[in-house]
Amino acid sequence: MADLPRDKKIILFDGVCNLCNASVQFVIKHDTKDLFRFIPLQSDLGQKILNHIGINRQKTDSIVLYEPGKAYYYKAEAALKIVSEFGGMYKLLKIFSLFPKFICDAIYDYIAKNRYRWYGKQDVCMMPNPELATKFLA
Repeated sequence: MADLPRDKKIILFDGVCNLCNASVQFVIKHDTKDLFRFIPLQSDLGQKILNHIGINRQKTDSIVLYEPGKAYYYKAEAALKIVSEFGGMYKLLKIFSLFPKFICDAIYDYIAKNRYRWYGKQDVCMMPNPELATKFLA
């Protein structure tokens, strides 16, 4: 994992999920500090990172926020940590961190369980355009 940028926060996401891809586009649009890099969970590098931090891919299809050498977060906690970096009115979403983790994760899991049915799925992972290619590590 030595080749990962230490000064960036890495978002591992479901590369075939339309909701997840839209979320990545949302993060890119609001990442004015250029903090985030993206890796599909399905990629070899995504799998290596999950193995490195001890998350079984077979038991999670969740978003993972990985800060190399520091920490990792998944599910609702990852989503809240990501949007808290945007500032402005998005900081208000921190109020959800006052709720017990199991409640936030239950809501997250319900959405995750239904995301393909509600938003659809692609056959292959999204390919970034040349302008955004530097934001993707896999």
